[in-house]
Amino acid sequence: MQDGAFSPEEALRHLRSVDPTLGALIERVGPYNPPRRPEPYTALMRAILFQQLAGAAANAIQKRFYALYSEDGRPPTPREVLETTDDQFRSAGVSRQKAAYLRDLAAHVVDGRLDLAALPAMSDEEVIRRVTAVKGLGEWSAHMFLMFHLGRPDVLPVGDLGVRNGMRLTYKLPELPTPARAREIGAPWAPYRSVGSWYMWRAAEAAITQPDI
Repeated sequence: MQDGAFSPEEALRHLRSVDPTLGALIERVGPYNPPRRPEPYTALMRAILFQQLAGAAANAIQKRFYALYSEDGRPPTPREVLETTDDQFRSAGVSRQKAAYLRDLAAHVVDGRLDLAALPAMSDEEVIRRVTAVKGLGEWSAHMFLMFHLGRPDVLPVGDLGVRNGMRLTYKLPELPTPARAREIGAPWAPYRSVGSWYMWRAAEAAITQPDI
C-alpha cells in the first residue's frame, strides 16, 4: 500500500451516498481539511510529548525541549535525543517516563528497527506493528500517524473518545458508543473511514447535532 494519495472529493461523494446523516454533517462543517503532516520522526516524538497533557502545557514543554538543541526551535535528531541527559530532560519539563519513551523511539530509528523511509510502502497493519513496538506509542498513536502523516484514508480510531463523542452527537445516541458500536457505525464509510472520523472530531468540537433526516 502506498502513502495515502486519495481524492477528498471522491471520499465526500462516497460518504454522502452511504450515510445521509454524515452527509448532513459534511454540509454544515464544510470541506475536509486535515492538519498538515509533519516529518515522521517529529510526528512520533510529538505524540509522546503530548500524551496526557492539555495542548497549552504540551506546547510549552515542546518549546522548552526543542530549545535544548537550537535557538531556532527545530526538533532534535534521534542521536541528539540519545545524548540528552536526565537533567536536561527534567529542565525542559519532560517526565522521566516520557524521556524513556523518547530515548526508545530514537534508538529504534538509529538502529533501523523503525525504518521511517519504509513505512509509506507498508500496509496499515504493518505500520501499526512497527510503531507500537516503541515504548509509549500505542494503537491510538499509530492510528494518528497513519491518518495525519501517511494520509491513509481508511483508519477508524475507535479508541478515540472524540470520535466516539462525535458519533453520539451526530447520531443522537443516548450514550457514548462502545468501540464495537463505533466500528459498526463507521463500517459503511469504508474505504474512507479516516475522513468520516475527521468529521466526528469536528462534530465533537462544535457540539454539532444533526436534524432528523
